[in-house]
Amino acid sequence: MSLTDIKKSIRNIPDYPKPGVQFKDITTAMKNPQVFKEIIDMMTEHFRMEKIDYVVGIDARGFIFGAALAYKLGCGFVPVRKPGKLPADTISEEYALEYGTDKLEIHKDALKNGDRVIIVDDLVAIGGTAEAAAKLVKRLGADIVSFAFVVELIALKGRDKLASLADVYSLIKF
Repeated sequence: MSLTDIKKSIRNIPDYPKPGVQFKDITTAMKNPQVFKEIIDMMTEHFRMEKIDYVVGIDARGFIFGAALAYKLGCGFVPVRKPGKLPADTISEEYALEYGTDKLEIHKDALKNGDRVIIVDDLVAIGGTAEAAAKLVKRLGADIVSFAFVVELIALKGRDKLASLADVYSLIKF
């Protein structure tokens, strides 16, 4: 299976969530077992020579890809969640959205100094969510080896925002 095949499996939904937006619906790729397997295998191959302690997955689709990648790499998985979803003591990071702000949280004891992590999400647009996750990871003392995304929306320049923090890997580019 090629990257072109994977790209074709991602459905485009025009004018969602608002007029003018071309939403990249990755659920069509996830429901196809061959495509999903290939995505995880390609990401695993990219990182297989790195010593990774944890994959940090961003709520919510970052959990799907991140957990599978952690399993394949033989490392732990750490969720970064929206507020109020984690049961133990957390730290939080607020970040800007197009209209307003949002917040992410991570358990205070999720990572420690020197842990090597990959931060995973399904898609990077402007990079704000991934940047907030990175700030949380760094506040706990861990080292970010890379960001990893299934889809990158090139025109929105999220890579530019994240590149000063760590390597940025994306499988598919639109």
